[in-house]
Amino acid sequence: MTDALIERKLIEIMRIISESDKPVGARSIADELNNRGYGIGERAVRYHLRILDERGFTKKEGYSGRVITELGEKELRDALIGDRLSFVSTRIEELMYRMNFDPETGEGNVIVNISLVDNNDLEDALEIIKIVTAKSITISPRIQIFDENSDSKIDVPKGKTAIATVCSITIDGILLNQGVPVEPAYGGTLNIKNNEPVNFQDLISYSGTSIDPIKIFMSRKTTSVLDVLDTGTGKILANMRTIPASASEKALDVINRINASEIGGVIRTGESGEYVFGAPVDFGMSGMPVYVGTNVICAIEEAGIDVATYPVSTVLEYSNMSKL
Repeated sequence: MTDALIERKLIEIMRIISESDKPVGARSIADELNNRGYGIGERAVRYHLRILDERGFTKKEGYSGRVITELGEKELRDALIGDRLSFVSTRIEELMYRMNFDPETGEGNVIVNISLVDNNDLEDALEIIKIVTAKSITISPRIQIFDENSDSKIDVPKGKTAIATVCSITIDGILLNQGVPVEPAYGGTLNIKNNEPVNFQDLISYSGTSIDPIKIFMSRKTTSVLDVLDTGTGKILANMRTIPASASEKALDVINRINASEIGGVIRTGESGEYVFGAPVDFGMSGMPVYVGTNVICAIEEAGIDVATYPVSTVLEYSNMSKL
């Protein structure tokens, strides 16, 4: 039986072979592995290749070297997806660690989404943001704008303007920093009727996807935020996180304190093990659904304006963000 390190090397060897448009020999593979940080010689590569041949993942092409088989390509795709499954959660944890927002002062870093719009569409986009934030179906009415000449860490392409909106994961970071354990559970579309949330129509677990669930739903264009604004009925995006039921009272206290800094979006807190808007919650945990910051961007897209959005993008100083 091979250990985890050998399996990792096998995957990397398959990746190297797959990336080549011709058979690859053991020496070339060893050289490339060393370039990628794997200290492994030609002899060891031949040992690994024998394992791959036996599994049917690679095969010899005469004296030229190895090529990857159809079975090997499938194995490689599955393995790479497995490697990426934890990426979203890891990225979220990294940004929450970089957060230092202080509920008492209203200052410090918050997590933001970055959206890019054409300069010609900026005025219309900002008007929509103003309308949506007044409806309180997002995290905060505060945004920050960066143009291509802004001296900042935000890379803005020529002819574009970047709009930073507060991400709902900010709530998680604040709760964690205040001693409340919290875990992002799902992202989904939430049905709204008569201006009240009714139930989640679709859910994607954060632990089971290699792409941010909110980005998936945005790409599918599943929302009707403008309908919610016009009629009070439609679909918007929301996240579900879970906290220990024993920490609910403390969590509500924190949420009440940050409301003074114009950070909100928490819809409700469920009882222990209670399904919240149809989303399952483990016993001993409480579900906490939260509107997402990109609901304003969904409304812009619904209005026919092209937007490229990068949820859970980076952290920015909250006191530098302002309300339109």
